[in-house]
Amino acid sequence: MVLRIGHRGAAGHAPENTLGSFRKAIDLGCYMTELDVHICGSGELVVIHDETVDRTTNGSGLVSELNLNQIKLLDAGSGESIPTLRQVLGLLKGRIQLNIELKGLGTAKPVYELVESTGWRGENLLITSFTWGLLKEYRRKDSEARIGPLTHLNLNEAMKFAEEIDVYCINPYHKLLTNDYVEKAHRKGFKVNPWTVNNPKDIMNLINLGVDGVISDYPDRISHG
Repeated sequence: MVLRIGHRGAAGHAPENTLGSFRKAIDLGCYMTELDVHICGSGELVVIHDETVDRTTNGSGLVSELNLNQIKLLDAGSGESIPTLRQVLGLLKGRIQLNIELKGLGTAKPVYELVESTGWRGENLLITSFTWGLLKEYRRKDSEARIGPLTHLNLNEAMKFAEEIDVYCINPYHKLLTNDYVEKAHRKGFKVNPWTVNNPKDIMNLINLGVDGVISDYPDRISHG
């Protein structure tokens, strides 16, 4: 069975990385949903993809320079606001698995501390990042955590890194994948969850390659079988 993984909630159906988007991912029967984390100017972990609020809200400025009160006043679309990671963990616990992508530098330690305090460990949580140093930092804090390197350039380097810190999965840019690579990853014990795949034909091609999950803005386009 190929896992249905919602990207930033279900970003094709609701404003990305908002509580409404995560609720939609649950409604669509997703096995897991993905989100992005930065630290805002007052120190809280907030769920947003970009370093600035410009693209996804009616405001402007760096996330790292805006305090939480300023961020909460912004409209993230359809009346939604930018949630804190704590809010999302509370909403999703016991309802869906979660993939937290570490975006900003310094996010590994506070994310680890927050998920520990809220009971999000083990099979219900996956930690990913394009910044593999953050994954090394997280691994030092939790030897049992499910970790997955993201890559959009070099699959072989991702495989080498995966072996180095014993990851759970590799999450590559979908157009890089081949059947040989998927089979090699599986032989080494790694899952393969490509991103971000919205075209139904591309989704079917990946299913035929034998991937384990597909990350999509439109997770309802992913067949469970």
